[in-house]
Amino acid sequence: MGTKLGEHMRERLRTFGLMAPSVAQCAVGSALAWVIATQLLGHARPFFAPIAVLICVGVGLGQRLRRVVELVVGVSLGVGVGDLLVSWIGSGPWQIALVVGLAMSAAVLLNSGALFVAQAGSSAVLVATLLPPGDTGGLDRMLDALTGGVVGIAAVALLPASPFAIAAKHASGVLDALSTVLEKCAAAIETRDADLAAEALEEARGTQAVIEEFEQALETSREIATISPLHWHRRARLSRYQSAAVPVDHALRNSRVLARRTLAALGETTPLPTTLATSLREVSEAALLLQLELGAGREPQLARQALLAVAARQRPDRLGFSADVILAQLRSIVVDLLQATGATDDEATAALPPLTQP
Repeated sequence: MGTKLGEHMRERLRTFGLMAPSVAQCAVGSALAWVIATQLLGHARPFFAPIAVLICVGVGLGQRLRRVVELVVGVSLGVGVGDLLVSWIGSGPWQIALVVGLAMSAAVLLNSGALFVAQAGSSAVLVATLLPPGDTGGLDRMLDALTGGVVGIAAVALLPASPFAIAAKHASGVLDALSTVLEKCAAAIETRDADLAAEALEEARGTQAVIEEFEQALETSREIATISPLHWHRRARLSRYQSAAVPVDHALRNSRVLARRTLAALGETTPLPTTLATSLREVSEAALLLQLELGAGREPQLARQALLAVAARQRPDRLGFSADVILAQLRSIVVDLLQATGATDDEATAALPPLTQP
């Protein structure tokens, strides 16, 4: 129990270390946006300015540049509809319902993005409830939103999180998951342990969230590397993760099929050949080697050599239906991981012995 708690705390601290720059961006940016809106623009209550910073920067992963556009346009739409209708019909419960309904309907027709629609509706609510009819602050609120968005982008550029660290953390999670599935399948084959194979299959089925987080992390990393001059020099290192993302996703998908067939095969009378377990373990180790080399910012040559060595031995001999299916998936995973090291599709496929032997 104490070990699990300690590991959980260490993971939380590692996550905080990665997110600390975003927290600092939000804190400093919101204060700066308030100062600009009050001191330079002369707005008395510029609540949209710091809110825009928080939405733009956030503490998670997303499209900040698109957020700024959706935020400003959404606020403008909500404020425009709200100001126009409230000045005619006044404030009250049915007026709020009408204003919000019209503002959000217009937003959905223009752009169904969640942030855009939410900002249009919330801005209309603020106008209909907090501001008296005929108030002329609509333009000020639009400027506040724009100010906060610009400050948010500046905070990302000048106080950036490390795009490489973000990508590396999530890529490690993906490759760790792949390695674990292959290792458990190998152990299940060696010991004929159906429970362990079932555990591997369950692990493989739960990897989609890890892949999606990795894709979001890459999107954010690319954005930071584009916005921040401080990280322009990291683009080459980041490109290795971008090249590896799709092949690693395919490898994980193939591992699910492999784990499912491994579990089915262990219910049959004919045992699977132990050579399969050896190959699975070697590919598992190659995935970890790929993780280490990418994390070190190196060309993954050692991982490629290890995968080429495994590939050369994967001859399509007739081993039985289940073993043949597992071998086919293993060959596919090897091709996927070779592509993740930077090999072309033709180079990766050519590394395998042909399916039709002379």
